[in-house]
Amino acid sequence: MARTQNDRQISRQQGVITLRSLLLLFTGGMLLLVLVAAASVSFDRFRDYMSGQLQGHARDGATAIGLSLSNAIDGRDPVASSSLIDAVFDSGRYLSVVYVNNQGEEVAGRETSLREVDVPGWFVALADLPLPVGEAEVVRGWSRLGKVRVVSHPGRAYEDLWVVTVRIVAGSALIGGLGLIGLFWMMTRLMRPLRAVEKQARALGKRDFRRRVDITSTRELNQVTHAMNQMADDLGRLFEGQAKLIQHLRKVNNEDSLTGLASRQAFEQRLKVEVESEERSAPGVLFLIQLEEFAQYNQSYGRDEADRLLVRIAGALNTFVHAHSDSFAGRMTGAGFAVFLPGVSRADGVIWCRQLVEELDGIYSDLSAPMDVSVHAGIAQAAETRKAGELMSAADEALRQAQMEEGSACHAADRDRPEHHDSEKWRIMIGEAITQGQMSLWMQPMISNGDNGVLFHQVFSRMRTEEGWIKAGIFVPMAERFGMIPDIDRWVLERSLALLHTEPDTRLALSLGMVSVASEAFRKELLEQLSAAGKERWRLQIGISEQAVHHHRTAVGLLVRGLNRLKVPVIVDRFGVGGVPFSYLRNLRFQALRIDNSFVHDIDSHDDNRFYLESVTTIAHSRGVRVYVTGVETAGEYAALQGVGIDGAMGYHLGRPFEVGH
Repeated sequence: MARTQNDRQISRQQGVITLRSLLLLFTGGMLLLVLVAAASVSFDRFRDYMSGQLQGHARDGATAIGLSLSNAIDGRDPVASSSLIDAVFDSGRYLSVVYVNNQGEEVAGRETSLREVDVPGWFVALADLPLPVGEAEVVRGWSRLGKVRVVSHPGRAYEDLWVVTVRIVAGSALIGGLGLIGLFWMMTRLMRPLRAVEKQARALGKRDFRRRVDITSTRELNQVTHAMNQMADDLGRLFEGQAKLIQHLRKVNNEDSLTGLASRQAFEQRLKVEVESEERSAPGVLFLIQLEEFAQYNQSYGRDEADRLLVRIAGALNTFVHAHSDSFAGRMTGAGFAVFLPGVSRADGVIWCRQLVEELDGIYSDLSAPMDVSVHAGIAQAAETRKAGELMSAADEALRQAQMEEGSACHAADRDRPEHHDSEKWRIMIGEAITQGQMSLWMQPMISNGDNGVLFHQVFSRMRTEEGWIKAGIFVPMAERFGMIPDIDRWVLERSLALLHTEPDTRLALSLGMVSVASEAFRKELLEQLSAAGKERWRLQIGISEQAVHHHRTAVGLLVRGLNRLKVPVIVDRFGVGGVPFSYLRNLRFQALRIDNSFVHDIDSHDDNRFYLESVTTIAHSRGVRVYVTGVETAGEYAALQGVGIDGAMGYHLGRPFEVGH
């Protein structure tokens, strides 16, 4: 919830006007105001000038006519006076010329209205030049004959004022435009370092400590930039230290220090989850592998060579595990190893075990020549009624039987137990379920640690067969192995988007298989479907397993960045068992971690797992990443997890899976 509020606050801050825009608006507005004021002053001054010119013109015209009527022409003669006035008026420079006697009676005169001028009408109304009247007396000798009144025609004045006004406006616009362009360029150049600092601050808000800003600006900005870079360096080093601590804790608690395989305790804990957990229990086979004559090899070649042999063997086991989805391996004793393959039948397990033993025997024989060495393996099949301890005992008994044979060998226990489906049977069943619509969408709630509300629902598929509904944990490893998981993921995605469309208050999460993540075609189709879904995609979270991050780093990077662009939340699934350094969270923007069940099972009685989970939660929260757990099956487990500070939990204790629509 806090994360959501923070995102909303950042969104509101991004919507506020920028400093550059504010400065441009203020400075540009002031510049325009100055130019408008200057243009207005220039217009008023020229208008006053033209008004004065009209006043002088009217006065001079009246004086000239008055003198002519007083001296050159007898002003007492109406005909002569009218001829003079007609000659003057016909020049077109006057609106009216009137000669009146002492009694105010018109002797002669001409008048006209304001003719059309070559300027817009609105400009004439705006300028509204005054029409001054020029007067002069007409005398004869010492006798006053009358008065001449003259009004000048303002048409030429309006035309001159219009031309000058256009030039003033054009000049102001040119100066203002150049000024705004220069101001924009200057602001852009000056604010470029500030924008870089803003991007760095935004990156720090998203816990991305990689961005740095070059110090090439003003003294004040340089100091801010230096402080931001220093803070980013310090936070980056802090996260690196935290990541190394997490990696160290994972190695100490879960990995064999020499081989990097799971330790005996971690292997047995994960095996217990796979075999006994109500949520994840699935058929499979367990291999117990023993390097015979290892004590003699150690004595003959020394400890360093013995360690090198074990590392080579562990490398071969890792390669084998990587080729079989969801399988895992561990070191049990000095030269004893274990491998569990979920969803595998005993017959297929025997075939793969023989191939593995043959490969290990080749490595062992090459390094131990001329010693006579061998590799033995015992195989036991998991079943719903069999506990993890019973499975280990059965595999150990099978190993003892194999050791009685000459040379390297495998021996399978439980030959009288019912055989589980072999690979070909699984392939047919999964293919028919996909093509014939024998799949069903199920969901399980993720419960908030704060208010026990539902954060979202995890969606997954179940397959209908003659035996009933088969859980995803049983058939998904086989679908991964056959490359059929993209079809299942595509089916789940389509149903999930349809559900989000019909139920606007629902939030969902779905997990992708490793083969789907590695497929370029599937990634492209996924992003296209999410893009077409509109805002509904924001209510869907995509889970990517940590093993996929480890084995398909480039593909995961492309997918995560694509989902980030679409604002689709991304979850790291099965966190803690991928064997990948925790520092990948610095380079990839995940919104949440989902801890693997093996760390949750019996956590109320495992202080080391609880301490590890507390450390992961603290560091993840410092990065703004939520922490979810799955596989909660008892009240004791949930109580312990609540004290750790997780954000949400899921499991049979909190809510059982249910079919969508039921």
